[in-house]
Parts: sequence; structure tokens; C-alpha cells
Amino acid sequence: MMTILNLDMTVLQLLRRLALPAAGLVLLSIPGAFAQEHPEGDITSQDEIKQFCTNIADPARDQRYLLQKQELERLRADIDARMEEMDRRKAEYQDWLKRRDDFLKQAEAGLTDIYKKMKPDAAALQLQDMNIEVASAVIMRLGPRQSSLILNEMDSKKAAAIASVIASASDPNTSKDPS
Repeated sequence: MMTILNLDMTVLQLLRRLALPAAGLVLLSIPGAFAQEHPEGDITSQDEIKQFCTNIADPARDQRYLLQKQELERLRADIDARMEEMDRRKAEYQDWLKRRDDFLKQAEAGLTDIYKKMKPDAAALQLQDMNIEVASAVIMRLGPRQSSLILNEMDSKKAAAIASVIASASDPNTSKDPS
């Protein structure tokens, strides 16, 4: 079974494929198109062809425009449906991101409170083994005195890496856009 519509077809390809059936449909809809009699007997076949083409040119053009309009309306409906789906997914993602950020803020605040109450040497040992971004965030939220004591107790390479992350976070040339 041959399919007429292919989703990858352009409008021009669709019009080319539908032009012959459309012309046939137009011919069938014109009353007496094939039964026209000419009183003059000297009309040649070339003249008949010209007259026939002239008679069906406007209805064929109208039919082409109608087909193009229908295709454009179908494409617009498809685009509108896709846009609605994208908007729905965007809202869902933004909701998820907000919940995630709220959770991280609560967790970070709780984690900071824990490290505020710890001795600097014990905090240094634990923060030294953590992910560098998390350790940097915790140290940044502590007071300067406590942060310096913790960094002093850490391995010098790890402390330098954390200080580098903290310094780059305050760099005005760093993009504020997380993407």
C-alpha cells in the first residue's frame, strides 16, 4: 500500500505529488468540461488544449492554494502541540530544580552548623576527604577565624585547592550563569 503523506516531505514535494489528482478532481467538478461543443469546425487540437488549460487554470490554482493552506494549518497545529509539550516539560524541570535547590540549601545549612560545632582538627580531617566543592562551600559559610583554623589543620595541597575554589567563586569575571 502506497502512503501519500510522508512526514519528511516538504510542502513543494507534497504539492507535486497531489497536483495530478487535484487536477483530475477539478476536471470532474467542472460541469460539461469534456462535453463542450465548438460551433466552429476549424479549431485544431492545439487550440483545444490551450482553451482547456485556460478553462482549468483558475480552479487548479485555487485547489493548490487550498492544499497548501491545509498543510500549513496541519503543520501549525503540530508545532503548537510540540510547544505545549515543551512548556509543560520546562515547568516540570523548573519545579524539580527549585525543590532540589531548596533541599541543597537546607542540607548545606545543616552541614555548616555541624562543622561550626566541631573542633578544627576533626573538621579538617573530614573536610579533607570530601568533594572539594562541598568542602569549599562549608568552609565559606563558616566564620573567617574557624575557616582559617580548619584550613591550617588540612593537608597543604588540599587546603590550597579549596582556597582556589573559594577565590574563583568570588571572582567577578566568573559567569553568574550556571549553564
